[in-house]
Amino acid sequence: MPSAALPTEAPTYDVAVIGLGYVGLPTALAFHARGLRVLGVDLDTGRLEDIRSGRVDLLRGDRERLRAAGDALAVTADPAAAAAADAVLICVPTPVNRHLVPDLGALSAACTAAVAHARPGQTIVLTSTTYAGATRDMLAAPLAARGLRVGTDVFVAFSPERIDPGNDRHAHEDVPRVVGGVTPRCAERAAAVLGRYAERIHRVSSADAAEMTKLLENTFRAVNIALVNEFADAAGVLGLDVMEVIEAAATKPYGFMPFFPGPGAGGHCIPCDPHYLLWQLRADRLHPPVVAAAMTAIATRPRQVVERARQVLSDAGRGLAGADVLVLGVAYKPGVEDLRESPALEVIDGLLAAGAEVAYHDPRVPELVTGGGTKLASVAPRPADLVIAHTPQPGVDLAALPHDQLVLDATYRFTGAARRVAL
Repeated sequence: MPSAALPTEAPTYDVAVIGLGYVGLPTALAFHARGLRVLGVDLDTGRLEDIRSGRVDLLRGDRERLRAAGDALAVTADPAAAAAADAVLICVPTPVNRHLVPDLGALSAACTAAVAHARPGQTIVLTSTTYAGATRDMLAAPLAARGLRVGTDVFVAFSPERIDPGNDRHAHEDVPRVVGGVTPRCAERAAAVLGRYAERIHRVSSADAAEMTKLLENTFRAVNIALVNEFADAAGVLGLDVMEVIEAAATKPYGFMPFFPGPGAGGHCIPCDPHYLLWQLRADRLHPPVVAAAMTAIATRPRQVVERARQVLSDAGRGLAGADVLVLGVAYKPGVEDLRESPALEVIDGLLAAGAEVAYHDPRVPELVTGGGTKLASVAPRPADLVIAHTPQPGVDLAALPHDQLVLDATYRFTGAARRVAL
């Protein structure tokens, strides 16, 4: 497993990756798999121990890369060690706070550390999703204040991460990297670094353009998720199968991309990234109504699940208070153990607030703590007054339940229950 890097004895690394989470660790492994000398930096010593012991949530290919890397992949909690690398990639979380305002704490700390330990000749690439202009504000300007000439002494760029946790159909190196530099020379240097593992590089005119690219990608997804959820509601009212409609629309070879309805949107991107755009545009007195409405619709979807559960139980002749409810799948998407922003947490809190007795089953999430502080542990699938199909985790289906089990399908993907009702 990865070794501990001692800054005072550190060799020269080709790449240092600051932040070894869902994005940073696979990125470090992708570089290492191409024969580069890689240093991983993370302030969370518990995370480092998990990496050293292999106790991390990774796709099969990345797990194999981690095993193959062994002690050759050095990891440390000391950001100063990154000074020994030719290139530094910053891959830290950029969430929003409870007021939906960007929380730039981790990003600011990582950029401050990178600036403090930067040396002439180094290339620094920010990959964390952020507002347009952040690379200039948080890296280029402080480096210049240190007396380092950006584009001559040091090279600064933005290249948005495009890792899709739980999706093993696209290897990291197969997904094109967008690169925008603070100067053309910066873009050239960053493209050379990322091109050592990525098969395709798409250069844009500036770091700001690259930052805006990522905001467009995820805002596009958010708006379409909100739209398809509305279509699902409309199809239900009209007595139609929305999945049949989507499948039919997807036969059009141009002008349409299928999105699928569900209980909301979770993870580190969709519930957060569009708020960076909204926050930045508010400062410029621009209020994009479509984006704002989409984010509101997504945020209210979990409450809709709770109200639909109340209605379904009422139609069956009982109330939600005191009802035994089992939630199937709680991770924010299939194939991961990640609970960040998962709609399931709000759904469970809403059910508990209504007086329901709630349990959940998810083979990838052995235990959880809801936003309201309730601690739960995963149970085996079992009959209940109501089963809510929330996340279609691999291996989670309705086969273990009675055929006449009452199921509220918030995913529109579960089959096999005679008493299945769609959200």
